[in-house]
Amino acid sequence: MAAAPLEHQFPVREVAAPSAVLVALGALAWLATIAQARDMGNGPGTMGMSFPFFLAMWVVMMAAMMFPSVAPVATLWARSISRTASGAYRAVRIGGFVGGYLVAWSGFGLIAFAAFSGVEHLLDARSGAGRWLGAAVFAVAGIYQLTPLKEACLRHCRSPFAQLARYAGYRGRARDLRVGLHHGLYCVGCCSGLMVVLVAVGVMNVAAMPALAAVIFLEKLWRHGRGLSRLVGVGFLAAAALAPWQSWLLPALHAAPGKGHMGM
Repeated sequence: MAAAPLEHQFPVREVAAPSAVLVALGALAWLATIAQARDMGNGPGTMGMSFPFFLAMWVVMMAAMMFPSVAPVATLWARSISRTASGAYRAVRIGGFVGGYLVAWSGFGLIAFAAFSGVEHLLDARSGAGRWLGAAVFAVAGIYQLTPLKEACLRHCRSPFAQLARYAGYRGRARDLRVGLHHGLYCVGCCSGLMVVLVAVGVMNVAAMPALAAVIFLEKLWRHGRGLSRLVGVGFLAAAALAPWQSWLLPALHAAPGKGHMGM
């Protein structure tokens, strides 16, 4: 029998305050992301961003998109270790978890930077390749949504309790960082197909980012999240079929580079 999603496995009152802090941090990250996107616009590839600036922007963007859905797991981990501990101690534990989680997404940011840079070079060399590249991007994202790997990673993110019991055996000062890193790698596996779509719609697309964040949240916490995941995959495949003839599906592959401090 499939495990119940997180929303039914622990009382809301046990995670309300710490989760609210993470959600608030996510909201601040959203404000920073939107402000940066407004300054830069939306365009193909990295839009000329240097690697350090891209990685910093990527981490902030991941915090904005992922913190609401990871907050219950981070809080539950801290509480499962010491339910009688002080709030300050629990905050430190959550901080270690979140740090490891962001390390995992930073690693994916290295891959993302290489992919976005490759897109820029391809479009410079063959300007007409955008529509076929966009179709390939949506096809890859759609197929991945329907793979066993996506299913396994989503299963972990929806019900990480078996892993949390294993994590309880971790020792040392870096244990929270290790737990966050391990869970973050599962999250990368769960969400990487969705992130691929940013190649086609733009890494700073302020319409696409909230939509993807909503899908991520519902996939992990809604009781029908697994069905939604498959439905999104089918939708991406449909977009792949339409993309060569519907340029509005590929705003980043038909746009000029954005403005602003792209080379910071």
